[in-house]
Amino acid sequence: MSNRIALAVLLLTATACGSPSTGQSANLRGKVYVSSSVTEQGKPRAMVEGTRVELRFTDDGRLIATAGCNQMQGPVTLDDGKLTVAELGMTAMGCPKPELHQQDEWLSKLLRSTPSWKLDGTNLVITGADTEIVLATEQPATLEGTWTVDGLVTRDAVSSLPAGVKVTVSFRGSVMAVDTGCNLRGGDLPYELSGQTIKVELGPITDKGCGEVNEVETAVTEALGKGEFTYKINRTSLILTNAEGSGLTLKK
Repeated sequence: MSNRIALAVLLLTATACGSPSTGQSANLRGKVYVSSSVTEQGKPRAMVEGTRVELRFTDDGRLIATAGCNQMQGPVTLDDGKLTVAELGMTAMGCPKPELHQQDEWLSKLLRSTPSWKLDGTNLVITGADTEIVLATEQPATLEGTWTVDGLVTRDAVSSLPAGVKVTVSFRGSVMAVDTGCNLRGGDLPYELSGQTIKVELGPITDKGCGEVNEVETAVTEALGKGEFTYKINRTSLILTNAEGSGLTLKK
C-alpha cells in the first residue's frame, strides 16, 4: 500500500472513530427534554410530587435546567460524550417546600459533576456516578385536558394561590369546566373557540363561604366571567387573559 493510500485510510478511520457526540450534540439544540425515569444506585428516585427534571438546550449553546423550583443555566459543551456546564448559575426563589430546595441542589450537583450523556433513540440519557436520568422530548401542549391554576394575573403582577388551594380548568371537546372545590364545582360549560379567543358563560354561582378559596374564586370569576378571554400556550403553560388584563396562569 502506498504512503498516500495509507494516509487516506488513516484519515477516514480517524473521522469515523471520532467523538460520536459531535453530530448528536447538534441535534440537542433548540430541544426540551423532560424526565421519564430517575434512578439512584440502581433504584428509582422519588421526585417531589408534581415535579420532573427539565433540560432545555438553547440555540446559542446554553443549558437551562429545572427540578421543580429554581432555574439553573450556563454555557454547555457536549464533547466526548460528557455534559459540561461552565459557571452553572441558579436563581434563589423561596421554594414552598424544603424538599424542592433539596431537589434543586441534587440536580445542580449532578450537572456540575460532568455526567455522561447519550441519545437512546429519541430519549436523552444523563448518567452520573450513581444517578441515571432518562428524558423524553417534550411534546407541545394542547388546550384539551385539565390545567391547574398556579397564578392570578392582574395588569401589574402575578400572585400565587394560597397554600392548599387547588383550582382546575378543563377543556373537553366543546365544553369547559372550572373547579375550585367550593362554589365553582366543575359543571360543563359549553364554549366557543375562535382563533385564540374563548367565549363562555360561567352562569349563576352559589355564595358558600370557603375561606381563602373564596378570594381565589373572586379572581377566577373576574378573569373568566366577562364572557370572553384569550388563551396562549407557552410549552406546558397556559395563560388566560381578559380584555381588561386580568387572568390566570396554569400548568398541566
